[in-house]
Amino acid sequence: MGTAINHLNVNTDSIETIVSCLNESGVVVVKGVLNDDILAKFNAEIDGAITSTKDGRVSMSPEHQFFFGEHTRHITGIAGKSRTFVDEILLHPLVLGLCDSILLPQCVNYRLNVAHILDRGPGSEQQLVHRDDDIYSYLPQPFPGQVMLASLFALNDFTADNGATRVIPGSHNWDPDRVGQEDELVAAEMPVGSVVFYLGRTLHGGGPNTTKNQRRRGMHLSYTLGWLRTEENNYLTTPLEVARQLPRKAQELLGYSAHNAFATGGGFLGTVDTRDPIDMINSGEI
Repeated sequence: MGTAINHLNVNTDSIETIVSCLNESGVVVVKGVLNDDILAKFNAEIDGAITSTKDGRVSMSPEHQFFFGEHTRHITGIAGKSRTFVDEILLHPLVLGLCDSILLPQCVNYRLNVAHILDRGPGSEQQLVHRDDDIYSYLPQPFPGQVMLASLFALNDFTADNGATRVIPGSHNWDPDRVGQEDELVAAEMPVGSVVFYLGRTLHGGGPNTTKNQRRRGMHLSYTLGWLRTEENNYLTTPLEVARQLPRKAQELLGYSAHNAFATGGGFLGTVDTRDPIDMINSGEI
């Protein structure tokens, strides 16, 4: 039987307490992050994209179909589809506060790595148990600090039966070659509006959906160090005409700004003609 996942509340527990749980267990559930009004607006904005997408999306590569499963509706590029996502989720004070604590010790700024909806239907099998930061396996190991902060937002109730994400608490401290066992997986059961946060080194995977007629709708959201290439190319999946209308902080998180590490002895990454592209975008030069 796996170790239980700590459950905290955004209204009563401090960011420091949540960070402490993350560092200790590699995972924590935080309740009450999105209220009913935000959930209603966000779900309304993405409903059309989800319902028009077939399970297993035939446009996926074979590798992605295998990874997400043939009964999953998978929607990407959320910042270009929902302004509520940008204002209420991407820029949520809890999310940014956790990123500040977990990621800023290793970078000047962090970026959105990926945001996508995973709507898992009945018949979904246990997803391959994995570590999200394995995409950066070429970094020196052990890397001194965290590379990624990841999360799953519950857009409806997550239960063990409908496919709640399953996590192995403590696995962020394991040897990278250690493989998790079935009895070590713990379902992150949580009510709608809650979030399970976990470190990039923590083993996890979507759980099997054994119900007959329930879909489990969640949003995977992860942030990574500003000097690393992101998994999703957010500055192309977000149309430029949309990006121009967003708050500057959102533009930075989506990757439109350079990573300026001169003050810390590093360099300037992601420039256009040696200039920061975010200024050129907002001035209308590009």
